[in-house]
Amino acid sequence: MSGPAPRRPSTNFCATEIVAIDVAELAAELIRAPSVTPDPGCAQDILIRVLEENGFTVTRLPFGEGTDRTPNFFARRGSGAPHLCFAGHTDVVPPGTGAWTHDPFSGVISEGVIYGRGACDMKGGIAAFVAGALAFLDHTPDFPGSVSLLITGDEEGHARHGTVKVLEWMQENGQIPDFCVVGEPTCPEALGDMVKIGRRGSLNARITVRGRQGHVAYPHRADNPVHRLLRILDDLTRTPLDQGSRWFEPSGLQITSIDVGNTATNVIPAEAHAALNIRFNDLHTGASLEGWIRTICTRHVPDYEAVIHISGESFLTSPGPETEALVAAVKEVTGQEPRLDTGGGTSDARFIARCCAVAEFGLVGASMHQIDEHVLVQDVHQLARIYELFLSRAAEAV
Repeated sequence: MSGPAPRRPSTNFCATEIVAIDVAELAAELIRAPSVTPDPGCAQDILIRVLEENGFTVTRLPFGEGTDRTPNFFARRGSGAPHLCFAGHTDVVPPGTGAWTHDPFSGVISEGVIYGRGACDMKGGIAAFVAGALAFLDHTPDFPGSVSLLITGDEEGHARHGTVKVLEWMQENGQIPDFCVVGEPTCPEALGDMVKIGRRGSLNARITVRGRQGHVAYPHRADNPVHRLLRILDDLTRTPLDQGSRWFEPSGLQITSIDVGNTATNVIPAEAHAALNIRFNDLHTGASLEGWIRTICTRHVPDYEAVIHISGESFLTSPGPETEALVAAVKEVTGQEPRLDTGGGTSDARFIARCCAVAEFGLVGASMHQIDEHVLVQDVHQLARIYELFLSRAAEAV
């Protein structure tokens, strides 16, 4: 078998009769609906059918045009407070070129393991919060608040017409929740070992330095841009950006490319380019880092070009009643005290954090984006139970 060997179920299996639907079968059904970005498939149609059959009001929210057309939807049951939301994405990455043990879109369930592209990232998580929400609502008919789902179809793509646009619609229509749980696969090793309460920001920059082309034997007749670019990069990387903060590890700058496009050995090039990425903590903003980069560049090369893109700012949800409710639910079901963490890459939580408090908790992500992506049936059932308990505890806490 390619990729990591699947973990086998333990004997501590959480009871499943409390789950309103067969969560493992729903996860498998979603996997069998291929939805490789940007192709939406019919995965969202499956979810909408289940939700509408169980009393949710669903609003389809496609955004973008042509090949950028992105399917999204917002579903809500109830209209009061507290308003608790789950967010996730139905799009998946391509299956890759390696040999899968089972067809990547077959949704095979074998020996307590669900296989398929999206099993852990994140169709298994979506199935779990649908099942958990339905179980909570079925068991709490007098709940005065509301439960909603924000589902997008472009988290694995450019993220232009998904969560960002849905949030704009939610703001315009008075649908912003009090708290949101994003069901990304946050656990590195075992279900319950990590809850994310924030993420680092991400900045990409491409720096171009222009000089004057010439023969290497006559450098006085040329102006070598590579030398000046290297001085810029040395200045940018010489000193650490910071030492970290209470909830964040130190920010990090990595040079990802240096390129002159020069195939000759005796020519000084006319241009030199470098690309870099900064993953930054809450001691910085994208704007402050952009200003710092431009200051360094100007110090060495007055005539330069820098194209800078900030894909997300850092954010932190300080632990509060809802986060405590989530941690307590995880501990009750798994017996583990989850670590509160802010590491890893970016997610759609960076957009949601602009509107409301948000935390992330989901399945074990060790096999995501790999050949033979998989998740334990046991974990999916337990995750549904965790989400149900979270709703119950959060409803009491606020």
